Amino acid sequence: MKKKKLVILGSTGSIGTQALEIVRQHPDQFEVLAISANTNWKLFSDQINEFTPKFALICNSDYYSDLRSNISSSIKIISGEEHLPALATLDEADIILNSLVGFAGFESTLNAIQANKKVALANKESLVAGGEIIMKELKQSNAELIPVDSEHSAMFQCMAGEDMKDIEKIVITASGGPFRNHTVDQLKKVTLKEALDHPNWDMGDKITIDSATMMNKGLEIIEAHWLFGIPVEDIEPVIHPQSIIHSIITFKDGSSKAQMGPPDMKVPIIYALGYPDRLPLKTPRMDWGKTHSLTFSPVDFQKFPCVRLAMESISKGGFAPTVLNAANEIAVERFLNREIGYIQIPKIVKQSLANIDLNDSLSLDKIKEIDKETRAFAASIFK
Repeated sequence: MKKKKLVILGSTGSIGTQALEIVRQHPDQFEVLAISANTNWKLFSDQINEFTPKFALICNSDYYSDLRSNISSSIKIISGEEHLPALATLDEADIILNSLVGFAGFESTLNAIQANKKVALANKESLVAGGEIIMKELKQSNAELIPVDSEHSAMFQCMAGEDMKDIEKIVITASGGPFRNHTVDQLKKVTLKEALDHPNWDMGDKITIDSATMMNKGLEIIEAHWLFGIPVEDIEPVIHPQSIIHSIITFKDGSSKAQMGPPDMKVPIIYALGYPDRLPLKTPRMDWGKTHSLTFSPVDFQKFPCVRLAMESISKGGFAPTVLNAANEIAVERFLNREIGYIQIPKIVKQSLANIDLNDSLSLDKIKEIDKETRAFAASIFK
Protein backbone atom coordinates (compact mmCIF):
# COMPACT_ATOMS: atom_id res chain seq x y z
CA MET A 1 0.00 0.00 0.00
CA LYS A 2 1.29 3.44 -0.96
CA LYS A 3 2.05 5.67 2.01
CA LYS A 4 0.35 9.08 2.19
CA LYS A 5 2.92 11.88 2.04
CA LEU A 6 2.22 14.34 4.82
CA VAL A 7 3.13 18.02 5.22
CA ILE A 8 2.70 19.36 8.76
CA LEU A 9 2.66 23.14 9.07
CA GLY A 10 3.33 23.81 12.75
CA SER A 11 4.85 20.48 13.77
CA THR A 12 6.06 21.58 17.22
CA GLY A 13 2.64 22.78 18.40
CA SER A 14 0.00 20.71 20.19
CA ILE A 15 -1.69 19.45 16.99
CA GLY A 16 1.59 18.90 15.15
CA THR A 17 3.20 16.84 17.90
CA GLN A 18 0.07 14.68 18.26
CA ALA A 19 -0.04 14.17 14.49
CA LEU A 20 3.51 12.84 14.66
CA GLU A 21 2.43 10.46 17.43
CA ILE A 22 -0.12 9.09 14.96
CA VAL A 23 2.60 8.70 12.33
CA ARG A 24 4.57 6.68 14.89
CA GLN A 25 1.56 4.40 15.36
CA HIS A 26 1.04 4.04 11.60
CA PRO A 27 4.44 4.05 9.85
CA ASP A 28 2.89 1.89 7.13
CA GLN A 29 0.27 4.58 6.36
CA PHE A 30 2.13 7.90 6.47
CA GLU A 31 5.43 9.38 5.38
CA VAL A 32 6.47 12.82 6.65
CA LEU A 33 7.39 14.82 3.57
CA ALA A 34 7.82 18.28 5.12
CA ILE A 35 7.43 20.01 8.47
CA SER A 36 7.62 23.60 9.69
CA ALA A 37 8.14 25.32 13.04
CA ASN A 38 8.48 28.90 14.22
CA THR A 39 10.91 29.20 17.15
CA ASN A 40 11.10 25.86 19.01
CA TRP A 41 14.22 24.71 17.16
CA LYS A 42 15.26 22.13 19.78
CA LEU A 43 12.07 20.07 19.49
CA PHE A 44 12.07 20.72 15.75
CA SER A 45 15.57 19.29 15.40
CA ASP A 46 14.48 16.16 17.29
CA GLN A 47 11.53 15.76 14.90
CA ILE A 48 13.74 16.23 11.86
CA ASN A 49 16.27 13.68 13.07
CA GLU A 50 13.53 11.15 13.85
CA PHE A 51 11.28 11.51 10.78
CA THR A 52 13.89 12.66 8.21
CA PRO A 53 11.50 14.76 6.10
CA LYS A 54 12.58 15.88 2.65
CA PHE A 55 12.05 19.55 3.64
CA ALA A 56 12.13 21.37 6.99
CA LEU A 57 11.23 25.05 7.37
CA ILE A 58 12.14 27.16 10.39
CA CYS A 59 9.97 30.26 9.98
CA ASN A 60 12.00 32.45 12.35
CA SER A 61 15.34 32.82 10.58
CA ASP A 62 17.10 33.74 13.84
CA TYR A 63 17.14 30.05 14.78
CA TYR A 64 18.47 28.69 11.49
CA SER A 65 22.09 28.30 12.63
CA ASP A 66 21.17 26.56 15.89
CA LEU A 67 18.86 24.21 14.02
CA ARG A 68 21.32 23.43 11.22
CA SER A 69 24.08 22.54 13.68
CA ASN A 70 21.74 20.12 15.46
CA ILE A 71 20.70 18.15 12.37
CA SER A 72 22.58 14.94 11.78
CA SER A 73 21.63 14.45 8.13
CA SER A 74 21.71 16.37 4.85
CA ILE A 75 18.00 17.25 5.00
CA LYS A 76 17.17 20.52 3.25
CA ILE A 77 16.63 23.19 5.92
CA ILE A 78 14.79 26.33 4.77
CA SER A 79 14.35 29.51 6.80
CA GLY A 80 11.80 32.32 6.58
CA GLU A 81 8.00 32.18 6.81
CA GLU A 82 7.73 33.41 3.21
CA HIS A 83 8.42 29.79 2.20
CA LEU A 84 5.23 28.43 3.83
CA PRO A 85 3.29 28.60 0.52
CA ALA A 86 5.92 26.37 -1.10
CA LEU A 87 5.37 23.66 1.54
CA ALA A 88 1.59 24.01 1.29
CA THR A 89 1.70 23.32 -2.45
CA LEU A 90 4.39 20.61 -2.80
CA ASP A 91 3.59 18.45 -5.82
CA GLU A 92 4.39 15.23 -3.95
CA ALA A 93 2.18 16.04 -0.94
CA ASP A 94 -1.01 14.05 -0.41
CA ILE A 95 -2.17 15.81 2.77
CA ILE A 96 -1.44 19.29 4.13
CA LEU A 97 -2.07 19.44 7.89
CA ASN A 98 -2.35 23.14 8.69
CA SER A 99 -1.86 23.48 12.43
CA LEU A 100 -0.39 26.98 12.33
CA VAL A 101 -1.72 29.32 15.01
CA GLY A 102 -3.31 32.61 14.04
CA PHE A 103 -3.79 34.59 10.83
CA ALA A 104 -0.45 33.26 9.51
CA GLY A 105 -2.26 30.04 8.59
CA PHE A 106 -4.87 31.65 6.33
CA GLU A 107 -2.75 32.07 3.22
CA SER A 108 -1.30 28.56 3.53
CA THR A 109 -4.83 27.11 3.52
CA LEU A 110 -5.71 29.19 0.48
CA ASN A 111 -2.52 28.13 -1.33
CA ALA A 112 -3.12 24.43 -0.61
CA ILE A 113 -6.71 24.60 -1.85
CA GLN A 114 -5.64 26.37 -5.03
CA ALA A 115 -3.12 23.53 -5.52
CA ASN A 116 -5.98 20.98 -5.23
CA LYS A 117 -4.62 19.41 -2.04
CA LYS A 118 -6.40 17.52 0.70
CA VAL A 119 -6.25 19.97 3.62
CA ALA A 120 -6.62 18.78 7.20
CA LEU A 121 -7.51 22.11 8.79
CA ALA A 122 -6.61 22.87 12.39
CA ASN A 123 -6.13 26.61 11.80
CA LYS A 124 -9.35 28.35 12.88
CA GLU A 125 -8.32 31.70 11.50
CA SER A 126 -8.36 30.45 7.90
CA LEU A 127 -12.15 30.33 7.96
CA VAL A 128 -12.66 33.10 10.50
CA ALA A 129 -10.62 35.75 8.68
CA GLY A 130 -11.36 34.67 5.13
CA GLY A 131 -14.06 32.01 5.12
CA GLU A 132 -15.90 33.49 2.16
CA ILE A 133 -12.74 33.45 0.01
CA ILE A 134 -11.68 29.98 1.19
CA MET A 135 -15.06 28.38 0.44
CA LYS A 136 -15.29 30.10 -2.94
CA GLU A 137 -11.87 28.71 -3.92
CA LEU A 138 -12.80 25.28 -2.57
CA LYS A 139 -15.87 25.09 -4.83
CA GLN A 140 -13.73 25.99 -7.85
CA SER A 141 -11.00 23.41 -7.12
CA ASN A 142 -10.57 19.67 -6.68
CA ALA A 143 -9.28 20.16 -3.15
CA GLU A 144 -10.73 18.59 0.01
CA LEU A 145 -11.12 20.41 3.32
CA ILE A 146 -11.41 18.13 6.36
CA PRO A 147 -11.82 19.82 9.76
CA VAL A 148 -9.49 18.85 12.61
CA ASP A 149 -11.12 20.81 15.45
CA SER A 150 -12.85 18.28 17.68
CA GLU A 151 -16.22 20.05 17.35
CA HIS A 152 -16.14 20.36 13.57
CA SER A 153 -14.83 16.84 13.15
CA ALA A 154 -17.82 15.73 15.25
CA MET A 155 -20.21 17.66 13.00
CA PHE A 156 -18.54 16.28 9.89
CA GLN A 157 -18.85 12.71 11.18
CA CYS A 158 -22.50 13.16 12.19
CA MET A 159 -23.33 14.56 8.74
CA ALA A 160 -21.80 11.60 6.89
CA GLY A 161 -24.49 10.02 4.71
CA GLU A 162 -27.02 12.75 5.50
CA ASP A 163 -28.64 15.30 3.18
CA MET A 164 -27.68 18.85 4.22
CA LYS A 165 -31.22 20.10 3.60
CA ASP A 166 -32.43 17.82 6.42
CA ILE A 167 -30.29 19.58 9.05
CA GLU A 168 -32.25 21.88 11.35
CA LYS A 169 -29.62 22.93 13.87
CA ILE A 170 -26.04 22.39 15.01
CA VAL A 171 -25.36 22.28 18.74
CA ILE A 172 -21.70 23.05 19.46
CA THR A 173 -20.48 22.10 22.90
CA ALA A 174 -18.01 23.96 25.11
CA SER A 175 -16.35 22.87 28.33
CA GLY A 176 -16.84 26.38 29.68
CA GLY A 177 -13.14 26.58 30.47
CA PRO A 178 -11.79 27.33 33.95
CA PHE A 179 -14.26 30.15 34.64
CA ARG A 180 -17.64 28.63 33.86
CA ASN A 181 -18.69 28.94 37.53
CA HIS A 182 -17.22 32.41 38.09
CA THR A 183 -19.37 35.49 38.60
CA VAL A 184 -18.85 38.63 36.51
CA ASP A 185 -17.14 40.25 39.53
CA GLN A 186 -14.80 37.29 39.97
CA LEU A 187 -13.77 37.52 36.32
CA LYS A 188 -12.40 41.02 36.97
CA LYS A 189 -9.71 39.48 39.21
CA VAL A 190 -8.65 36.57 36.96
CA THR A 191 -4.89 36.02 36.77
CA LEU A 192 -2.86 34.78 33.81
CA LYS A 193 -1.97 31.59 35.67
CA GLU A 194 -5.66 30.85 36.29
CA ALA A 195 -6.57 31.51 32.67
CA LEU A 196 -3.88 29.10 31.45
CA ASP A 197 -5.18 26.27 33.64
CA HIS A 198 -7.73 24.48 31.42
CA PRO A 199 -9.65 21.66 33.16
CA ASN A 200 -10.04 19.28 30.18
CA TRP A 201 -7.75 20.03 27.25
CA ASP A 202 -3.98 20.41 26.78
CA MET A 203 -3.44 23.19 24.22
CA GLY A 204 -1.07 26.03 23.38
CA ASP A 205 -1.25 29.32 25.33
CA LYS A 206 -3.23 31.28 22.74
CA ILE A 207 -5.95 28.65 22.32
CA THR A 208 -6.09 28.10 26.09
CA ILE A 209 -6.82 31.80 26.68
CA ASP A 210 -9.40 31.72 23.86
CA SER A 211 -11.04 28.83 25.68
CA ALA A 212 -11.06 30.79 28.96
CA THR A 213 -12.79 33.78 27.30
CA MET A 214 -14.84 31.38 25.14
CA MET A 215 -13.73 33.29 22.04
CA ASN A 216 -12.62 29.84 20.93
CA LYS A 217 -16.27 28.85 20.73
CA GLY A 218 -17.16 32.04 18.89
CA LEU A 219 -14.47 31.33 16.30
CA GLU A 220 -15.75 27.75 15.97
CA ILE A 221 -19.28 29.02 15.30
CA ILE A 222 -17.89 31.14 12.45
CA GLU A 223 -15.98 28.10 11.15
CA ALA A 224 -19.10 25.93 11.26
CA HIS A 225 -21.08 28.59 9.41
CA TRP A 226 -18.60 28.52 6.51
CA LEU A 227 -17.78 24.80 6.53
CA PHE A 228 -21.37 23.61 6.37
CA GLY A 229 -23.27 26.62 5.02
CA ILE A 230 -25.42 26.80 8.17
CA PRO A 231 -26.88 30.22 9.19
CA VAL A 232 -25.31 31.46 12.43
CA GLU A 233 -28.74 31.62 14.10
CA ASP A 234 -29.01 27.84 13.61
CA ILE A 235 -25.77 27.15 15.50
CA GLU A 236 -26.31 26.95 19.25
CA PRO A 237 -23.40 26.97 21.74
CA VAL A 238 -23.97 25.10 25.02
CA ILE A 239 -21.80 24.45 28.08
CA HIS A 240 -20.96 20.77 28.50
CA PRO A 241 -18.30 20.53 31.25
CA GLN A 242 -17.49 16.85 30.71
CA SER A 243 -16.30 17.38 27.08
CA ILE A 244 -17.64 13.92 26.13
CA ILE A 245 -20.15 15.02 23.47
CA HIS A 246 -18.25 17.15 20.97
CA SER A 247 -21.16 18.33 18.81
CA ILE A 248 -24.77 17.44 18.07
CA ILE A 249 -26.69 17.65 14.79
CA THR A 250 -30.48 18.02 15.05
CA PHE A 251 -32.53 17.08 11.98
CA LYS A 252 -35.88 18.38 10.76
CA ASP A 253 -37.66 15.23 11.99
CA GLY A 254 -36.60 16.00 15.56
CA SER A 255 -33.91 13.34 15.88
CA SER A 256 -30.31 14.18 16.80
CA LYS A 257 -26.88 12.64 16.27
CA ALA A 258 -23.95 13.21 18.60
CA GLN A 259 -20.29 12.26 18.30
CA MET A 260 -18.85 11.21 21.64
CA GLY A 261 -15.56 10.20 23.23
CA PRO A 262 -13.03 11.20 25.88
CA PRO A 263 -11.32 14.55 25.18
CA ASP A 264 -8.39 13.54 22.96
CA MET A 265 -7.33 15.61 19.94
CA LYS A 266 -5.67 12.61 18.31
CA VAL A 267 -9.15 11.28 17.44
CA PRO A 268 -10.14 14.15 15.08
CA ILE A 269 -6.55 14.33 13.78
CA ILE A 270 -6.45 10.67 12.73
CA TYR A 271 -9.97 10.92 11.29
CA ALA A 272 -8.87 13.81 9.06
CA LEU A 273 -5.60 12.16 8.03
CA GLY A 274 -7.22 8.80 7.27
CA TYR A 275 -10.50 10.04 5.76
CA PRO A 276 -12.55 8.44 4.28
CA ASP A 277 -11.10 5.42 6.13
CA ARG A 278 -11.03 4.99 9.88
CA LEU A 279 -7.66 3.93 11.26
CA PRO A 280 -7.11 2.21 14.62
CA LEU A 281 -5.84 4.46 17.40
CA LYS A 282 -4.32 3.68 20.79
CA THR A 283 -6.31 6.03 22.95
CA PRO A 284 -8.61 5.77 26.01
CA ARG A 285 -12.16 4.52 25.37
CA MET A 286 -15.39 5.37 27.14
CA ASP A 287 -16.38 2.68 29.64
CA TRP A 288 -20.12 2.50 29.05
CA GLY A 289 -20.49 -0.01 31.85
CA LYS A 290 -19.89 2.79 34.35
CA THR A 291 -22.27 5.56 35.43
CA HIS A 292 -21.65 8.82 33.58
CA SER A 293 -23.16 12.25 34.08
CA LEU A 294 -23.56 14.42 30.98
CA THR A 295 -24.83 17.92 31.71
CA PHE A 296 -25.68 20.89 29.48
CA SER A 297 -26.44 24.55 30.17
CA PRO A 298 -26.79 27.73 28.07
CA VAL A 299 -23.87 30.10 27.52
CA ASP A 300 -24.00 33.22 29.70
CA PHE A 301 -23.21 35.97 27.19
CA GLN A 302 -22.73 38.51 29.98
CA LYS A 303 -19.86 36.46 31.40
CA PHE A 304 -18.56 35.46 27.97
CA PRO A 305 -19.20 38.43 25.62
CA CYS A 306 -16.65 37.13 23.10
CA VAL A 307 -19.15 34.48 21.91
CA ARG A 308 -21.77 37.09 21.07
CA LEU A 309 -19.20 39.36 19.42
CA ALA A 310 -18.18 36.48 17.14
CA MET A 311 -21.77 35.65 16.23
CA GLU A 312 -22.52 39.33 15.55
CA SER A 313 -19.47 39.59 13.29
CA ILE A 314 -20.92 36.96 10.95
CA SER A 315 -24.23 38.84 10.88
CA LYS A 316 -22.35 42.04 9.95
CA GLY A 317 -20.44 40.09 7.28
CA GLY A 318 -17.64 41.38 5.08
CA PHE A 319 -14.46 42.11 7.03
CA ALA A 320 -16.05 41.99 10.50
CA PRO A 321 -14.77 38.45 11.27
CA THR A 322 -11.29 39.51 10.04
CA VAL A 323 -11.34 42.42 12.50
CA LEU A 324 -12.64 40.19 15.30
CA ASN A 325 -9.84 37.69 14.74
CA ALA A 326 -7.01 40.23 14.48
CA ALA A 327 -8.16 42.23 17.51
CA ASN A 328 -8.50 39.07 19.56
CA GLU A 329 -5.02 37.84 18.63
CA ILE A 330 -3.48 41.13 19.76
CA ALA A 331 -5.61 41.27 22.93
CA VAL A 332 -4.62 37.72 23.91
CA GLU A 333 -0.96 38.45 23.18
CA ARG A 334 -1.12 41.54 25.39
CA PHE A 335 -2.81 39.56 28.18
CA LEU A 336 -0.12 36.87 27.95
CA ASN A 337 2.47 39.67 28.23
CA ARG A 338 0.61 41.04 31.29
CA GLU A 339 -0.11 44.36 29.56
CA ILE A 340 -3.88 44.15 30.07
CA GLY A 341 -6.35 42.34 32.30
CA TYR A 342 -8.55 39.39 31.38
CA ILE A 343 -11.78 41.41 31.10
CA GLN A 344 -10.12 43.89 28.74
CA ILE A 345 -9.79 41.24 26.00
CA PRO A 346 -13.44 41.47 24.81
CA LYS A 347 -13.37 45.25 25.26
CA ILE A 348 -10.48 45.55 22.79
CA VAL A 349 -12.33 43.32 20.32
CA LYS A 350 -15.55 45.33 20.66
CA GLN A 351 -13.81 48.69 20.21
CA SER A 352 -11.93 47.37 17.15
CA LEU A 353 -15.16 46.18 15.53
CA ALA A 354 -16.66 49.64 16.08
CA ASN A 355 -13.59 51.49 14.78
CA ILE A 356 -12.51 49.70 11.58
CA ASP A 357 -14.20 50.50 8.25
CA LEU A 358 -15.82 47.30 6.96
CA ASN A 359 -17.38 48.51 3.72
CA ASP A 360 -14.75 47.70 1.06
CA SER A 361 -15.15 44.77 -1.31
CA LEU A 362 -13.71 41.45 -0.12
CA SER A 363 -10.29 40.41 -1.46
CA LEU A 364 -7.13 38.74 -0.20
CA ASP A 365 -5.12 41.98 -0.31
CA LYS A 366 -7.86 43.88 1.51
CA ILE A 367 -8.08 41.18 4.19
CA LYS A 368 -4.33 41.57 4.78
CA GLU A 369 -4.71 45.35 4.94
CA ILE A 370 -7.64 45.20 7.40
CA ASP A 371 -5.79 42.64 9.51
CA LYS A 372 -2.73 44.90 9.76
CA GLU A 373 -4.81 48.01 10.48
CA THR A 374 -6.79 46.21 13.19
CA ARG A 375 -3.67 44.91 14.92
CA ALA A 376 -2.22 48.41 15.13
CA PHE A 377 -5.48 49.78 16.55
CA ALA A 378 -5.92 46.91 19.05
CA ALA A 379 -2.35 47.41 20.27
CA SER A 380 -3.06 51.07 21.03
CA ILE A 381 -6.12 50.58 23.27
CA PHE A 382 -5.59 50.80 27.05
CA LYS A 383 -2.00 52.00 26.63
